[in-house]
Amino acid sequence: MNPRIKKLIGTFVMVFFVGFYALVIAAIAPRLLVPGTSRWVELVFYVVAGLAWAIPLMPLIRWMEKKPSA
Repeated sequence: MNPRIKKLIGTFVMVFFVGFYALVIAAIAPRLLVPGTSRWVELVFYVVAGLAWAIPLMPLIRWMEKKPSA
């Protein structure tokens, strides 16, 4: 597959996934972080949630950067 097409497809998938992921985190956060939750717990939750989106996208990024076989 043409590298430009792979990057285009990958970009659309990443944008969709990150948008969906943000909605899921926004829906989960109020249920997990009830009123009275320590600020440190909130900080840890949002740092982990803010970085965790990259883990499921790593295979897609590798696929996008893979050179076409000869």
